[in-house]
Amino acid sequence: MKTALITGITGQDGSYLADFLLYLGYEVHGVVRRSSSINTKRIDHSFGRLHLHHADLTDSASLVSVLAKVHPDEVYNLGAQSHVRVSYDVPGFTHEATGLGAFRLLESLRTLGLTPRVYQAGSSEMFGGNEHSCCEFLSEECRFHPRSPYACAKVFAHHCAVNYREAYGMHVSNGILFNHESPRRGETFVTRKITRYVAEVFYNRADGPLKLGNLEAKRDWGYAPEYVCGMWRMLQQDRPGDYILATGETHSVREFLELAFQEIGEDYRAHITRDERLLRPAEVNTLLGDYSLAENTFGWRPMTHFAGLVKKMVQAELEDYERGLEEVWRFYHKD
Repeated sequence: MKTALITGITGQDGSYLADFLLYLGYEVHGVVRRSSSINTKRIDHSFGRLHLHHADLTDSASLVSVLAKVHPDEVYNLGAQSHVRVSYDVPGFTHEATGLGAFRLLESLRTLGLTPRVYQAGSSEMFGGNEHSCCEFLSEECRFHPRSPYACAKVFAHHCAVNYREAYGMHVSNGILFNHESPRRGETFVTRKITRYVAEVFYNRADGPLKLGNLEAKRDWGYAPEYVCGMWRMLQQDRPGDYILATGETHSVREFLELAFQEIGEDYRAHITRDERLLRPAEVNTLLGDYSLAENTFGWRPMTHFAGLVKKMVQAELEDYERGLEEVWRFYHKD
């Protein structure tokens, strides 16, 4: 039985990865930040099969303690302050957790003399303002041009991974993942904001219009459970490397809105309003990825494309909202 350690296990990717590794027969350990509120909803269904440890990417001593205890065969560093717009509001914390956090993890492994295979979670946001480069489809060879504190921190983490790979012979792979969504996406991210609001409209629970920023921003959107499989495949390779996971399609926020509201037979234009506060100081207009290296190296390719992704998310939201309404009804009619 292999042992895996996941930072950020309570997030979207961490929870799906935990499910996948448990299915494969791994012993799965997760790093969780101590909080006064319960934030384990995404992994509650796996309690009893997971081993959770309190630690923090901003605290080297806690990382050393967990790593020394677990001695993992594989480490997946998914922990981060990952909301791009929020990174402008808390740039210091974003760099501490997202950038220096990766460095602390790698240095802790080196100091302890541990040699697991390591996955470092990168982001398409690292490419940033590449609209004027020669790269229509962004590949591993394209230059980075980060345009947010989050993207800058991810670029730092990426280069740390490359440096520890080259300087110390560590088996560290960078996964440069383009936007990947699911019903487990955080509700502050635009895709979940939209699908959640669609469910509220459907059940007549919407309180005013949906506030959004740039509707013309285009992203390469995939389905998160397929991407965590790609993370695992990277670490099964004999040699570490850097790989893009993407769909090779780009669609705007406006297109996402159109398809989401079509699921309930509504016109999105009757339900939204523009909020300037949600715009980024430096916008990234288009991101479009080339996943051919991953496909040619270990056979990964996306199976769920844009329309299917939107449908999955809206249907899951409607079902979740209906369950919530049923629970409320039962509570008030239990006598």
